[in-house]
Parts: sequence; structure tokens; C-alpha cells
Amino acid sequence: MSDRTPAGQFLDAAIGLLQRVRDEEAEQIAAAGTLLADTVAAGGRLFAFGAGHSSLAAQDLVYRAGGLALMNLLAVPGTVGVDVVPATLGSALERVDGLATAVLDSSPLRSGDALVVVSLSGRNALPVEMAMRARALGVRVVGVTSVAYATETTSRNASGTFLKDHCDIVLDSKIAVGDAELTLDTVAAPFAPASTVVTSALLQAVMATTAGVLADRGVEPPLLRSGNVDGGHEWNAQVFDRYADRIFYRH
Repeated sequence: MSDRTPAGQFLDAAIGLLQRVRDEEAEQIAAAGTLLADTVAAGGRLFAFGAGHSSLAAQDLVYRAGGLALMNLLAVPGTVGVDVVPATLGSALERVDGLATAVLDSSPLRSGDALVVVSLSGRNALPVEMAMRARALGVRVVGVTSVAYATETTSRNASGTFLKDHCDIVLDSKIAVGDAELTLDTVAAPFAPASTVVTSALLQAVMATTAGVLADRGVEPPLLRSGNVDGGHEWNAQVFDRYADRIFYRH
């Protein structure tokens, strides 16, 4: 029997979105995972970027048990989380022209690397410019966004374009504009966002693909183990030593 409580409705909505991503984005997930595997095999480095709550999915890929040790967070100060005060400053910085270029030009990214850019709306100046500038530097870009925003909103980038327009591969999270799954007659605003759940799952599917592709090629995926499992720290230390030139969160 269906659970019609708000909690049940939200979980049903999230499950439905995950099923859509599984069924409709399988080809793109495979392509993105293969692109990252190609980058690793060729000696390239991996980076992930997101601003505001989109940063949560990017951070979920970095320095975590079961994840690829080579994934580095490309952080833009003031946009990584809601710890900046006032929190609204982060939203304002996403609309600043030139910020992404300044960050990239002072970052370790170089031609042959891969960058995952996460932006739910894909409309703000920062993620659009990040993808544009990265590709100009010879970096392969995987964009994770809700494509619906490109038809239902306007771009905030001077180019008039969206994140999806500047990526080698686009992953569509299927999230509806506004990122709120539930409505009630007794509540004035829609509520219960699912973008973090879906985007994180989408990206972990990509990471799983990357590990599988590398293994199929006879390349040991550089994976981290949990530090809370016996031997985990020792395992990770060996991975860090082997790939020290491609891991930047330990410098």
C-alpha cells in the first residue's frame, strides 16, 4: 500500500527520479565513466566543482571510502557551502563574471585533465564560465545539471548559454525547475528538494563505471578504503604515495 505521508511521497519521488536516471541516462553515464577512465589511464587528473548545494555532490566524490583517490575538489572560496556569512553571499558570487577564469588560471588544472561541473540550474555565470574556460584550456568537461532549466529559465551568463552547452558529456538529473518535489494545499511554497540525492547517486554511478572500465582494461582503480576498517589507513597511504602527483587535497 502506498505511503501518502509527506515522507513517503518524498521517498517515492526520489525513487522515481533515480529510476528515470537509471533508464534514461545509462548511455551518458557509461560515456562519462569511460571519459574519466581514459583520463586516469592517460595520466590525467580529475577534478569536481559545484557551487552552493551543488557543491555537496562534488564534495561527495572527494577523499571518501570506496571512491577514486584521484578526484580533487576545485573550490571557489565563498561558494563551497553555507558556512559563509551571510549565506546569500555564495549565491551572489555564482553570478560574478570572471570569477571562474580567475580560479582556473590559479588552479592545477591542465590540458588532458577532466573536470566534473555540477550545477542544478546550469544558468549562473560561475558554472557556465567554468566549463567554457576549462575546455579552452584543453580540459574535458562532464556537466551534471537539470536540462529543464535551459528551456524554462534564462541564462545569467553573458553568453546567454547554459552549462549543458559547454560540456563534452551532459548528465541530466531530471530535477524539475524549482527543486521541490511536494506541494500541499496547506503550505504556501513547494518543498522537499531531491537534487542532492539524485545528483550524488548519478555521480556515484559514474564513479562505479570508471572503476569497472579501468579494471576491464587491466588497470587497478586507485580506490580508497574506509579509515574505520582495519588496514584502511595503510591501504590509503600506499595509494597516496603512488599517485602523489595527481592528488592535491593532501598538499
